[in-house]
Amino acid sequence: QVQLVESGGGLVQAGDSLRLSCAASGRTASDYAMGWFRQAPGKDREFVAATSRRGKFTLFADSVKGRFTLSRDNAKNTMFLQMNSLKPEDTAVYYCAARYVPYDSYWSARGRNDYNYWGQGTQVTVSS
Repeated sequence: QVQLVESGGGLVQAGDSLRLSCAASGRTASDYAMGWFRQAPGKDREFVAATSRRGKFTLFADSVKGRFTLSRDNAKNTMFLQMNSLKPEDTAVYYCAARYVPYDSYWSARGRNDYNYWGQGTQVTVSS
């Protein structure tokens, strides 16, 4: 199985940028589709973005489309979430998630139950 560790969170002001990283270990990251979710206080964990095994396909929640980009470096077993033009409503704990898929193809999974490996999360706080 794969272990996931997020990093890169912090406290920023509205309009700033942050880049989150998700480092995978234990298995080859390229065997997994991966995604980001977030959970704000008192709210359910929600989908943010996801990518196919080799990063050819990506998808985003409407709330972050045009502001966030997603990439992965499978040689380094790492996925990145570049977050630009941050807003106070982006404040949340951000979680990295992964699911083993047998071959590379279009990936469109947005549900929590579509992923079976999770990191511990990294806090992102955006002040107004």
